[in-house]
Amino acid sequence: MSKQALIVWGGWDGHQPEEVAGIFAELLRAEGYGVEVSDTLDSFKDAERLASVDLIVPVWTMGKIEGEQLKPLLAAVKEGGTGIAGCHGGMGDSFRNEVEFQDMVGGQWVAHPGNDGVTYTVRIKDRGHLLTEGMEDFVVVSEKYYMHVDPAIQVHAVTDFGDVEMPVVWTKSYGAGKVYYNSLGHQADIVRMPETLELMRRGLLWATR
Repeated sequence: MSKQALIVWGGWDGHQPEEVAGIFAELLRAEGYGVEVSDTLDSFKDAERLASVDLIVPVWTMGKIEGEQLKPLLAAVKEGGTGIAGCHGGMGDSFRNEVEFQDMVGGQWVAHPGNDGVTYTVRIKDRGHLLTEGMEDFVVVSEKYYMHVDPAIQVHAVTDFGDVEMPVVWTKSYGAGKVYYNSLGHQADIVRMPETLELMRRGLLWATR
């Protein structure tokens, strides 16, 4: 049986969540996954359904999530071992009041000095990992995310804010589940960049149960 993924998109329209969700769905289907794409957080209410999927991909910036939606999601990852993976504000700036969600993700966006259009270099940090093996440093012109991060994350790519080395790509465990995050992806054109797309493809596969 093929691996099953659930992609849930919504929240702030500026991040083009529907389009980004479509890119991820295409990536996963090309890898043989069965993919369900939803535009409602009510998809998280069905604990039995969440337990049956191997990967959850949230594409939901800001917004509000209710306890009856959030608790089954957290349990599916922490207790059931369902993987979770995402990018930019669609996972690193979701549900700002929900510290348990932020704990699962391993970080939270707090600033992007200069807003969109900043030119910066993403440096591959962990070249021996299958997520980054064979990849070179690359330049992005986009928002540059300053994150508050969990010191327990494993960092795979970084950028610089002065003397501060800021994680761009990281992984972590959340109970039984694997978590992948990439701060790139302000809009669909950045997600479609060959480097971002390959990082996300590998991250989605890596996080899958």
